Amino acid sequence: MINEIPTSQRAVAITFDDGPNAVYTPQVLEIFSKAKGKATFFMIGEQMRSHPEIVKEVAAAGHEVGNHTFTHPKLSQLNKAECLAEIEQTEKLIEELTAQKPVIFRPPFLDYNHETLTILQNKGYPMIGALNFEAQDWELPGVEHILGKSREAVKNGSILIFHDGYGDRSQTIEAVRMLVSELTSQGYQLVTVSELLALV
Repeated sequence: MINEIPTSQRAVAITFDDGPNAVYTPQVLEIFSKAKGKATFFMIGEQMRSHPEIVKEVAAAGHEVGNHTFTHPKLSQLNKAECLAEIEQTEKLIEELTAQKPVIFRPPFLDYNHETLTILQNKGYPMIGALNFEAQDWELPGVEHILGKSREAVKNGSILIFHDGYGDRSQTIEAVRMLVSELTSQGYQLVTVSELLALV
């Protein structure tokens, strides 16, 4: 699992899981538009089917859409055929809506086993993690906690995880707004995961 990239460039990849969401994804787009930065959205197929116009908007703004399965299951609990179906259904949907095949994957709950790894290797997907898991924005721990733990994880080549889907994400939006402002003022480039991988 790739959590960071060794690079001398002041670049970080900020990622969002479990969208697209009609309320929060557009707010993320606005934050990154103002900062002239790019983000990566690991989208769930079911959510994409519900909000195809947001998927298209994300791609049109130059952000990256990564594969996060179709129904967000624990992949280690599925058999090989089920696991493959989860990945390929979403892959097709991303390609259909963005005209680009996804090239990165994040397993739901960061849960995987040997079989998952084999499938991903065969499909050529790098498995993307992150450095700021302690921020745990999905638990709604408060803006300061999310911001503080994410700050601690920032360095050249960091990948950071947040969530724009499922439930109330207002704390995440607030923390990301502040973090993006800090990072850009410190001279960090906000790049997609694929752009970060290319810096190796």
